[in-house]
Amino acid sequence: MLIQDRVLSNTPSARRCAINQSMRVRAKLIGRRWRFALAMPLCLMLLNCAGANQPSAERRYEMKGKIVSFNKAQQQVVITHETIPGLMEAMTMPFTLKEDSAYDVMKAGDQIQATLVVDVDRSWLENPIVTQVISAPTGPAGGGAATAIAAPQPGDAVPDFRLVNQDNKKVSLADYRGQLLLLTFIYTRCPLPEYCTLMSNNFAEINRELWKDTNLRTKAHLLSVSIDPARDTPPVLRSYGAAHTGNYADEKFQGWEFVTGQPEEVKKLATFFGLSSMADDDQIIHSLCTALVSPDGKILKIYRGNEWKPADVLADIRAALNNQPATS
Repeated sequence: MLIQDRVLSNTPSARRCAINQSMRVRAKLIGRRWRFALAMPLCLMLLNCAGANQPSAERRYEMKGKIVSFNKAQQQVVITHETIPGLMEAMTMPFTLKEDSAYDVMKAGDQIQATLVVDVDRSWLENPIVTQVISAPTGPAGGGAATAIAAPQPGDAVPDFRLVNQDNKKVSLADYRGQLLLLTFIYTRCPLPEYCTLMSNNFAEINRELWKDTNLRTKAHLLSVSIDPARDTPPVLRSYGAAHTGNYADEKFQGWEFVTGQPEEVKKLATFFGLSSMADDDQIIHSLCTALVSPDGKILKIYRGNEWKPADVLADIRAALNNQPATS
């Protein structure tokens, strides 16, 4: 409208020039609109194709093994599995299995094949095939071939242990008297994100918070115990620990140590904290257990599984230093 008003007030020659200019401007605008209209479906198609071609974070591995025990209510089965190529060596540990029908046909000692799916922060089994073994040993309802171990209770005294840390230095429970000790069990080759990786990441977060508070870092200590002493030698533990603590090779692990020891020593400590062992070959079943130990060597609290949060443990550490009971 503004262009037309100006055109009417000018000479015929000027009017023609203005009209021509206006038409050229409109032609450019129309051309741009058409190009935009044509380009949009193409862009959307390319975006959809890119999304479809993005690699999934899920990785799948075929697994074979023997059922040790199971718990349908928790959707968990403990399996002694063979080496999983490209992922992990033979181990005994719990796995999440969500297909309820499988629990109705399995028993301890049966063979199982399944697909192990590993995602960013969790893992689970799919498509299980259970092969019954007639001569398999029977066990209690919901489980079977694992040695039953009583879980310790708050107030129980932790037995002394003799282990070695990442610097090949001997350590014992007496070395931590006067400090709160937060202890967990790991092994460095564990590839499942909700097991050792999560525990070490949680400990790393707790460690960072402890070092922010001068009072806490001198009164609390972290200890990661490897249940794989044959492979987790002190140099391996040092490398693994440095990756989580941020320490370099020439620095000290002052607030968080990584330890292992002779198999019988490791088993004694693991057994006390309720980690089961195989009845046939005495192998420790890798389950999750974290404990807060008082300065006088007694259990303050046990954290089972992987549901606990670093903030909750830090709150319990502060409460213990203030002589308050740990949270339930």
